[in-house]
Amino acid sequence: MGNTGIKNVIAFTGGGTGGHIYPGLAVAAALRDISSFGIVWIGSKNKIDRTIVENAGIKFEEISSGKLRRYFSPKNFTDLFRIIAGFFSSLVLLKKYKPSLLFSKGGFVSVPPAAAAFTLRIPVYTHESDFSPGLATKINAYFADKIFITYKQTASYFNKKLLNKIIQSGNPVRPEFYAANPEKGRSFLNIPPDEKILLVLGGSQGAAELNSLVEECLAGLTSNFVVVHQTGTVCKSNTDKTQPRYIRLSYIKDEMPDILAAAALVLGRAGAGTIWECAAVGRPMVLVPLSGSATRGDQIENAEFFAEKGAARMLVRPDAAKLLETLNELANDEEQLTAMAAASAQIGTTRGAPVIAEHIVKQILEK
Repeated sequence: MGNTGIKNVIAFTGGGTGGHIYPGLAVAAALRDISSFGIVWIGSKNKIDRTIVENAGIKFEEISSGKLRRYFSPKNFTDLFRIIAGFFSSLVLLKKYKPSLLFSKGGFVSVPPAAAAFTLRIPVYTHESDFSPGLATKINAYFADKIFITYKQTASYFNKKLLNKIIQSGNPVRPEFYAANPEKGRSFLNIPPDEKILLVLGGSQGAAELNSLVEECLAGLTSNFVVVHQTGTVCKSNTDKTQPRYIRLSYIKDEMPDILAAAALVLGRAGAGTIWECAAVGRPMVLVPLSGSATRGDQIENAEFFAEKGAARMLVRPDAAKLLETLNELANDEEQLTAMAAASAQIGTTRGAPVIAEHIVKQILEK
């Protein structure tokens, strides 16, 4: 679609994890490629969310938000008032910016803006990254004109009355991942071309368990890999550290696409952001999804999909010995790694951001 010359404001909402922020930024980038849109992001008071969005050059407005729980908790009562306050704050912001459309990436903070937009008759688009929709997306679906899903099977989780709104788009990934340069990644890490890199990504949730597993089997891993370990904020020591064949970084920012492209294998959780960024650069994965009562099982579903496609191995609650065995087996099986990389790259050909952006522009043109 060529440049339309339209100058509209589009509101975005979502937050709580990077998985609710980065895909939205990918859609925003795709919109800017099409035309000159003003963009405002309505998010929570989470400082990390604000920092990520503002670093992308997008105006950030915060509202009060409360957690939506599927179980009984006294906090449900107090959070209800936060949600109501967020709704009225959203009404004020939407009246101020007068957006042509609201795009929601989910998370608890997205429900009040989606409800407010619906009340003001502003079209609402929502996107679900995971195999099964979260509670926020299920609620927002009733306010939405369009519901974008990553996997076609996700449609079965919605009320049948909503099926005519559903569009399979894939998961939006920021454009820099499609332009990733492995040589730049190796240069940043100072790792020569003949070394296999194992990139460990714990994600924003559940990194502590994965960090501990890696520490337990580190000596065995460094015999086959140079281990590059993003520990997150739950590491015992957040000081970046380099020792023979092991590089520990608390956080990888702008260099992530290039480092990911340089990896021979990625070990991580199975959050939608991580696995689709890996697919964008065609990287094979060993996935250790979050499981148990702390999760609705979405990461297991995500991991199963990539494992069934041949792009990943899935390990549910492995001990250090099992993890080490799997990683070193793959390190010594170049044919298997190549096949997994090809399967991952095949999934990554689905580029969700441009698909969603074109639907948004079409909606605005038709107004």
